[in-house]
Amino acid sequence: MSIFMSKAILDFFIAFGIVLGGAMVGGIGAVVSLQPPTQTMLDVADRIKIWALAAAVGGTMDPLRVIESNMIGGNLSPAIKQIMYIAFAFLGAHMGSELVKWVCGRG
Repeated sequence: MSIFMSKAILDFFIAFGIVLGGAMVGGIGAVVSLQPPTQTMLDVADRIKIWALAAAVGGTMDPLRVIESNMIGGNLSPAIKQIMYIAFAFLGAHMGSELVKWVCGRG
């Protein structure tokens, strides 16, 4: 498997795991604090998506710098790869959120 695909798959599953794990642990925290776990899990899953995306691609500024420096220099290949990494991470975060919605009965 190419390096690009292996990193893209890794970014997908990192973002997926952050959303899913965060929602599950948030649900446990809701039970401990006597709040409704379903609503808490849905709220956490929606709020954590952007942070899952940022964590999966390795921070917020580095990928943007790669895109900027390569597009200005005329080398589009690294910029397109970074955009694809962000897209895979977004898909992972979104699928994690949709899974939480489905499990909680709202999807």
